[in-house]
Amino acid sequence: MADVMVPDWPAPANVRALQTLRTGGFSSAPWNSLNLGDHVGDDPAHVAANRAALRAQLPAEPLWLNQVHGNATVEGKNWPDSKTADASFSRQPGTVCAVMTADCLPVLFCDRAGTVVAAAHAGWRGLLGGVLEATMASMAMPADQLLAWLGPAIGPQAFEVGDEVRAAFIADDAGAAVCFVPNASGKWLADIYGLARRRLQRAGVPAVFGGDLCTVSDPERFFSYRRDGVTGRQASLIWLANQSV
Repeated sequence: MADVMVPDWPAPANVRALQTLRTGGFSSAPWNSLNLGDHVGDDPAHVAANRAALRAQLPAEPLWLNQVHGNATVEGKNWPDSKTADASFSRQPGTVCAVMTADCLPVLFCDRAGTVVAAAHAGWRGLLGGVLEATMASMAMPADQLLAWLGPAIGPQAFEVGDEVRAAFIADDAGAAVCFVPNASGKWLADIYGLARRRLQRAGVPAVFGGDLCTVSDPERFFSYRRDGVTGRQASLIWLANQSV
């Protein structure tokens, strides 16, 4: 069985969410073992077996995206032939929104009434480019009615960036300077969780949960591109339960 964890957040009872771990799958090293990415060099048969193991815990096949570090969103019921986007949302029970990561920040959204859900992939480029705000806009709900869960991402002790990344965030939000700490190599350690919280709070979302995991420092549970280079992808998934379930 695919190994998963359940996000710890006060979502409505009909909102279901899962975060996959790297264990409980079929892939060999360096993708061992529950790699869900079909674009990272893993054996396609192993990826298919991993996705099938995950599918057994879901109401439907997830809506897998071709993620490009942008801010495009797609709706589950109007699933396009081209799946290039970095977020998806759905108001339809049983439709599973999903994003894959291996250091970038996954963010799951729902509203307090349990009528709409979304999943967003937010690397620093997407975060700066407004993928969280675009996802919220697609949900078409007042921001104060939304809840957000920040899934496993590269932690603030591991996310080294250059001056240009810090400058870009500060140009957009001067207060974002608190999310960057200088390190001994002359670069900066960035807090992607802190940056995401600032953007969500600025957009009017008061209820933000998670943000306490680090993919880089937890090799037993999570894939990390920054740590390993060639590696797998974990998934963050969310859906509305069918009323009959």
